[in-house]
Amino acid sequence: MEYLKSLNEPQHEGVVNTEGPTMIIAGAGSGKTRVLTYRIAYLIDHKGVDPFNILALTFTNKAAREMRERIERVAGNDARNLWMGTFHSVFARILRAEADRLGYPSNFTIYDTDDSKSLIKSIVKEMQLDDKVYKPNVVFNRISAAKNRLISWREYLNNPVYQADDESNMKPELGKIYKTYSERCFKAGAMDFDDLLFNTNVLFKDHIDVLNKYQQRFHYVMVDEFQDTNISQYLITRKLSAVRQNIAVVGDDAQSIYAFRGADIQNILNFEKDYPDLRVIKLEQNYRSTQTIVNAANSVIKKNKAQLPKKVWTSNDEGSLIELLRATSDNEEGKLVASSIFEEKMQHQIHNSEVAILYRTNSQSRAIEEALRRMNIKYKIIGGVSFYQRKEIKDLMAYLRFTMNPKDEESFKRIINYPKRGIGASTVDKIIVAANDHGISVWEVLENASHFLDGRAAAAVADFHVMIRRFQHEITQQDAYEAASQIAKSSGILRELYEDKTVEGLNRYENVMELLNAIKEFTDDEEKEDRSLGAFLQEVALITGLDNEKDDDGDKVTLMTIHMAKGLEFNHVYIVGLEEDLFPSQMMLNSRADLEEERRLFYVAITRAKSKLFLAYALTRYRFGRLKNCEPSRFLEEIDPSYVKVSKKFSRDTTPLPNDSYAKSFVSGMKKTTSSTPVRKKSNYQPSADFTPSDTSNLQAGMRVEHPKFGYGKVLEMDESGANRKAKVSFDDFGEKTLLLSFAKLKIHEN
Repeated sequence: MEYLKSLNEPQHEGVVNTEGPTMIIAGAGSGKTRVLTYRIAYLIDHKGVDPFNILALTFTNKAAREMRERIERVAGNDARNLWMGTFHSVFARILRAEADRLGYPSNFTIYDTDDSKSLIKSIVKEMQLDDKVYKPNVVFNRISAAKNRLISWREYLNNPVYQADDESNMKPELGKIYKTYSERCFKAGAMDFDDLLFNTNVLFKDHIDVLNKYQQRFHYVMVDEFQDTNISQYLITRKLSAVRQNIAVVGDDAQSIYAFRGADIQNILNFEKDYPDLRVIKLEQNYRSTQTIVNAANSVIKKNKAQLPKKVWTSNDEGSLIELLRATSDNEEGKLVASSIFEEKMQHQIHNSEVAILYRTNSQSRAIEEALRRMNIKYKIIGGVSFYQRKEIKDLMAYLRFTMNPKDEESFKRIINYPKRGIGASTVDKIIVAANDHGISVWEVLENASHFLDGRAAAAVADFHVMIRRFQHEITQQDAYEAASQIAKSSGILRELYEDKTVEGLNRYENVMELLNAIKEFTDDEEKEDRSLGAFLQEVALITGLDNEKDDDGDKVTLMTIHMAKGLEFNHVYIVGLEEDLFPSQMMLNSRADLEEERRLFYVAITRAKSKLFLAYALTRYRFGRLKNCEPSRFLEEIDPSYVKVSKKFSRDTTPLPNDSYAKSFVSGMKKTTSSTPVRKKSNYQPSADFTPSDTSNLQAGMRVEHPKFGYGKVLEMDESGANRKAKVSFDDFGEKTLLLSFAKLKIHEN
């Protein structure tokens, strides 16, 4: 077991202590993947555990693939028998095997977000509700949030709190939409992504024998990125490990940034309450970043109150100081970033692929992209429209899905008249209404078209039904590639696209051919036990955002949101848009919990950098069609200034604007020092020893106040809207600040 010699002491402890509940708190860049990989390899290689008895859960297929490959290199090919994958892929596998217990077909369809929103849109229309009030995205998110909290439509409708909440939000019919949506999915033999977790919980709750079977199968349960789990995921893993208690979770509370997806940081913060005899192992040595970057990240994250105590450190070189880029506008910010990248390439011969530009929202990429194009710097955007979301791909996939599961109403609506076969929208509506009125599937209506439709419409629908029946016969005789190729030809999709000789048409045709290539690659994979069309469709349905991205994009700068950057690392990282109301987001200032999540997001951004880190902000930015004056982010002030220097690309317009209190402390330094010299901010105001905060419930504009950090100032205006009161204060030495009064400590003085 030579691999154990490469581990430091805490990593070694995390690998060899395999019995009982264990929590491995893994700081950024501390080698958590290595520990989890070697822990599994150790179980197989040293303790003789059958891989079939090990369950390892990850958050991306890519992570699962990489871990499996590493384990195979250490423990051999037997590791292929591990139950390893994303929560959704593993539980989809269990649900397929046990589907009949819940009344679903084993070949149930998995709806993606677009499918779900399309169905919701149809339901809203059928219920004759205002689609501007009941927007598919809003309704979908509400239903998703309920499922992640394990609230069924029955519980939702019977809970007066939810009903009152919907009433106050002018959406009183949300519960009925949830009910109809769930019933229609069930009738269509379909589950959405949330159902894969929700229904697994239902399966284990209502069928104890099934739960017991999997408890006996999984002797060891391991969860990666545990801080990103929601209540539903945590309950499943706790149930599965309840008998032997051999559960190991690996995570970092400082990197919990997915609350908007339902992730609950309390799962990791309170894990010890569920397991009093828990072994806690801390991986605190960072192998990724320089000392400067690690120390800067620590200086930020220590401001959070809700966290598990740890001190991340590194023995790496001290490294370069963090460089600050201050721009007068968002367009200038793009130019400064592009110029800085060009300069780094010229001076240090770095490749584009070593550079990442991270932002809070996707809309920020425009100015950056324009600047990169002008400098002829190649780039790629992670998180754009993925291959499997393109129309022509979804069209063919709908044919494949409907062939596999003819109850799938969303796929039916997509393909019934594509390519055109004389079946209009009114005929489709009649089919759906007939299915709903008679409590049957659309497929049963198609089988009896002459009973529900008249004339040419009935004949066209009958022809469509015959074609799908032929496809269903063929998929039983062929592998996934042969079946898909035949369906693409016989359906008329290939001919339709081939005959479109426009550039867009040729691209669409090539995309469909690329899909067929992907299916061929799937069927040629000797490691695949199941090479059927159904197996391929499940694999594609469970692809996550990062799994869509190809690794062969060449030498390009990577642009992405910070959320997308989680788990990645780059030599050079630029974090842009560090302004109040943008980062931290205006929507994340209503509570301490929200603000602390934003701070964790900034921590994640900082710790993506290995060698050099650049921070950028603009004093003006176009947002929602208006030019807005911006204030530098509070997070900039939270970095210990000894780790920051003014970049050579710092804006030469050194006259601080009223909203740029942060820059004031740099201006005098710029005139006296070179850009390579660290410039410290002006020290904070030191309050008097008897400083005591006043009750600010009656605070008004015009009052004179004292702040323990910013000193004396005058209240310019009050913002009483929203859940928290805010005050805009003009401080004598620090300019204007907008303070959240629930957090700010102010002493009111006589004018």
